[in-house]
Amino acid sequence: MSKRMKTYIIMVLPALILFVAFNTIPLITGAYYSLTNYRGYGTYEFVGLRNFVDLFQDARVGKSYLFTFKYAICGTVLVNVISLLIAMALNSKIKFKSTLRGLYFLPNILGGLVVGYIFSFLFTYIIPAAANALGIDFLQNSILASEKWAWVGVLIVGVWQTVAMNTIIYISGLQTIPADIYEASSIDGAGKMYTFRKLTLPLLIPFISTNLILSTKNMLMVFDQIMSLTKGGPAQSTESISYLIYRNGMDGGQFGFQSANAVVFFILIVTISVIQMRITGKKEEQL
Repeated sequence: MSKRMKTYIIMVLPALILFVAFNTIPLITGAYYSLTNYRGYGTYEFVGLRNFVDLFQDARVGKSYLFTFKYAICGTVLVNVISLLIAMALNSKIKFKSTLRGLYFLPNILGGLVVGYIFSFLFTYIIPAAANALGIDFLQNSILASEKWAWVGVLIVGVWQTVAMNTIIYISGLQTIPADIYEASSIDGAGKMYTFRKLTLPLLIPFISTNLILSTKNMLMVFDQIMSLTKGGPAQSTESISYLIYRNGMDGGQFGFQSANAVVFFILIVTISVIQMRITGKKEEQL
């Protein structure tokens, strides 16, 4: 074995050990427990696929999937539209671009729980007090206390924190587009909307693909915002799949059942990501 190969192995081995220890082994262990009636403690029995069958008959699980996909679809669309618009604005010729990009990335650095608790205070005390002073009836009660609108509060926080990373990726994509293309388009008399649809969007397809996959995964796995804002309430109206798995798996004595839920959820996320990659991959091939 050459020195170079030994160096590669020494460099890769620690990361590989950590990945196996904290990713692969827990994944295999969870898949095993999904076939048992393990409660998180004590003895357990092998029950085969019973947990997976029960998943499709559990109304609470179905409700959490509906909420999570509604949240993920709305969040993914909003994040990508807003981040693309902001990226185009920050990529234009404005003053203090670097400073603005740095400031804009701050929400992504802050922890989800910290951001959630800050917004919880705003939604519970600041906004209702301001609405009461201004006579805005709709906002005089905390949005988080409404079974109908609490998910919107969670969505606002999730989008606000996620947009920053997507914006940076879109800025990187916009900077790869040669200025000559826009100059030629301008000379030909193409309008801004036409240039955006026919030039900018097609050339951004690889970056759109990356952002769609990342934002969809992050939105589907929403947990921190639920934990800090609503804890799944009111009346389980904002209970995401990740939060349900954590809550009932760790505290509710359903470790085996929620492990099965986690396996199904993992398969769904992988399937959605593969479909997104296939669709955007075909778009790239057409360019």
